[in-house]
Amino acid sequence: MLERFFKLKENNTSVKTEVLAGITTFMTMAYILAVNPSILGDSGMDATAVLIATCLASFVGTMLMALLANLPFALSAGLGLNAYFAYTVCGEMGYPWQVALFAVFIEGIIFIILSLTNVREAIFDAIPLNLKKAVSVGIGLFIAFIGLQNAGLAINSDSTLVTITSFTSNFNTAGITALLAVIGVFITAILYIKKVKGSILIGIVATWILGIICELAGIYVPNADAGFNSVIPHSFVNFDFSALGNTFGQCFNLDFEAVGIVNFIIVIFAFLFVDIFDTLGTLIGVSTKAGMLDENGKLPRIKQALLSDAIATSAGAVFGTSTTTTFVESSAGVAEGGRTGLTAVVTGLLFLVSMIFAPLFTTIPSFATAPALIMVGFLMFGAITDIRFDDNNLTDAIPAYLCIIAMPLFYSISEGISVGIISFVLLKLICGKGKEVKPLMYVLAVLFVLKYIFL
Repeated sequence: MLERFFKLKENNTSVKTEVLAGITTFMTMAYILAVNPSILGDSGMDATAVLIATCLASFVGTMLMALLANLPFALSAGLGLNAYFAYTVCGEMGYPWQVALFAVFIEGIIFIILSLTNVREAIFDAIPLNLKKAVSVGIGLFIAFIGLQNAGLAINSDSTLVTITSFTSNFNTAGITALLAVIGVFITAILYIKKVKGSILIGIVATWILGIICELAGIYVPNADAGFNSVIPHSFVNFDFSALGNTFGQCFNLDFEAVGIVNFIIVIFAFLFVDIFDTLGTLIGVSTKAGMLDENGKLPRIKQALLSDAIATSAGAVFGTSTTTTFVESSAGVAEGGRTGLTAVVTGLLFLVSMIFAPLFTTIPSFATAPALIMVGFLMFGAITDIRFDDNNLTDAIPAYLCIIAMPLFYSISEGISVGIISFVLLKLICGKGKEVKPLMYVLAVLFVLKYIFL
């Protein structure tokens, strides 16, 4: 039955490979179960309710991706969008979190309409193949940078913005965790070079176990006030889901008269804008790495993929979480060989189960998942060899280069895409190659410029 539904042989994969890939994707995404409640909790939401809502939204979205699109992509509450939700909409703008949830719900409805009318698919197809390759490379650098930060290797610096951490100062907290992350990178890399199946997942677990050993030996000393928690699970299950009532359906419990219509439209548009291009960027990048794009650079079943993403966003708002979007960490499962919706089914089920085992899953430290992100970044970076940088293709190569460096440096997939598209259109026009630009690219370039002017 699995073979017939997911077409495993046609996609050159197996049940074992898909299950392993699904587990790997989940392990690299599990951090969201700790991060999202923390961020949205700052908006006044109940953290436990947010955790349960995140699990449910992730399950619904990922299962839709599996059953409607048969793609190995997983969804959850998007980083960046949750920060915008908590710190801009609820913080700077002063809206109650119920209003922010309603904006997310409306955004999802608009997405559903756009997906059904092929607008989002048209945007995907209009982006030139070289720029799609650049998106894959840029995402690789972006998630590698996230991995370096999660590992505690890349830290803030007043003089250079970022710098490498000191391994000797605060050795029993920041120093040892950064060192463990470095060891984890080498473990994962060696296993991958040796073509050991499940190398990324093994690397996560091995690094976590080393962390547990260090804590038991007194080498790693937890300091919750400094953000260094115990890596030893002390609680394994929780069957109390009553907290969900604090957020479920609350997106409809708001005072419309107290909501300024103009500002509210701006909020919806901001959610919409960032989500659509983060999703498109992730789909482009991960699909490119997986070799899923056809000869014309198009992703089969993209309409179903985008529809799954849109439905999950509205469903997540009803449950009580910020925008649900396709996760770039799906590339970890793809790197393990995941090629069909069976990978997503496994990941979705693990998110559902994690409602019960949340205390265990959220104990996985970020320094243990960081090596996976760094290695996946390397794998996605390989697409750079498909971009031609010779003198005859500079109007394609320069926008690709700008797209690549913008993602990690501006800390945004969508910003990288916008820089790439604007520069592509401008260079083609100024250099007399405007006929090579599809009409929709002009529209996108204008919209991106307007975004920088008004948002």
